[in-house]
Amino acid sequence: MKAVRSRRKKKKIRRRAARPKTLRNLMRTAEETLLWMAQKYRKQNGRPVRKPYVPPTMIVASDLHYQSPKMTDFRESLDTYTEWNDGTVVPYLDVIADAFLEEVMMKKPSVLILSGDISQNGEKVNHQELAKKLKQVQDAGIPVLVIPGNHDINHPWAASYFDNKKEEAKGTTPSEFYEIYHEFGYDQASSRDEDSLSYLYRLDEHYWIMMLDSCIYEPVHETGGRIKKETLAWMDRQLEEAKEAGAMVIPVAHHNLLKESTLYPEECTLENNREVIDLLEEYHLPVYISGHLHLQRIKKNVRGPLEEGEYGIYEIVSSSLAIPPCQYGIINWTNDGSFRYHTKEVDISGWAERYQEEDPNLLNFKEYSSQFLVDIISNQTFKGLESIPDERKREMAQLYGDLNSAYCSGKPINAARIKSSRTYFYWERYLGTSKWFDRLSAILKDTKKDHNSLSLKAGKDFPAWLPAESGLNMNKE
Repeated sequence: MKAVRSRRKKKKIRRRAARPKTLRNLMRTAEETLLWMAQKYRKQNGRPVRKPYVPPTMIVASDLHYQSPKMTDFRESLDTYTEWNDGTVVPYLDVIADAFLEEVMMKKPSVLILSGDISQNGEKVNHQELAKKLKQVQDAGIPVLVIPGNHDINHPWAASYFDNKKEEAKGTTPSEFYEIYHEFGYDQASSRDEDSLSYLYRLDEHYWIMMLDSCIYEPVHETGGRIKKETLAWMDRQLEEAKEAGAMVIPVAHHNLLKESTLYPEECTLENNREVIDLLEEYHLPVYISGHLHLQRIKKNVRGPLEEGEYGIYEIVSSSLAIPPCQYGIINWTNDGSFRYHTKEVDISGWAERYQEEDPNLLNFKEYSSQFLVDIISNQTFKGLESIPDERKREMAQLYGDLNSAYCSGKPINAARIKSSRTYFYWERYLGTSKWFDRLSAILKDTKKDHNSLSLKAGKDFPAWLPAESGLNMNKE
């Protein structure tokens, strides 16, 4: 009797072991099922088994403004710098970078793209320390591509913050920037522009990433940007080559292609943006990626009244990773050459829990950082407003801080609700003809829609670019 029970038990165990295999077959994704069928067919017909081509997933981030703990003692001088900054969470920039890059490694994208202002103000130590962190991502098998922003090279504000003093620090020259970051895109480039730090990186045969140096740092540093005429000629050659190869080019630069902000009309858009737009649209590119503005924005180039469906290049402006909500972008390309884009906030509280951090600001980072941004801007506003009773001025400053927070994150604002509020009445009454009121009005004008997602269909929103013989929808080596 005992032996019979043993045999039955073994048989029961075998049946249970077989169930997960059946369940796995039933729960296969469509892609896994197609791969399994293709493998089975090819094995039966004596043909080599091939893996299906998977279009790339790209993570894009901008304006990290990385600050190494080696450059500060986190005391009064850094507090003063933070107080008059734009809401950058300066005390936690090292943590934000660590949490973000770990999240990238967990997601395993096809590539990580950083579109400039990767250092606080071009301090060489900050660049060197960030490069060490980026190497960990690249060593994990994820290509990292960088370009400079206006804060990265020859910046006059390069500084350290020790003993309650802000002191000048060693900055970074163009050649030093290359020396520090050459392994992040430059060494792997299929082509480099001789007249700038621009380069072309071929992610695969279908997707090429054009990293454009839009900064002006010689003979003197400037905040604004432009693409050199020599670089435009280089771009044209690369775009023609991509056209002949049937490849999609994704241009990335620090400065903006379009006029994106009513509040910040100066030194953000490329000085020669019309030339760049004409070149990119000549090759029917769907999207241009930038940063610099510290606002999350999405906009289509419109030359005039357009018929529905008429082509125009889109620009995605990544908000600063260093300013709440501390988000980055994810681009998913599809088998028909279309793409989807959305933003995601870095899970810094989750990172803090994994590493058993005890700092309550990190454990509740979303709440802490959101309030941090509002407080920084509302305090600056309060100090800037004059001849208004303090109680009302505080209320007015709070509204400005709240609206600025939504502006940075790319979230829509209900302007009608704001304009019907008592606080807005105070703004009109006390500041209706002032520059401050113009700024408030600019924010309301620019926040009518959400700027955190975009889907473009090849053949509808931009010209279809995949030739039938490309085989992108078929299994590839």
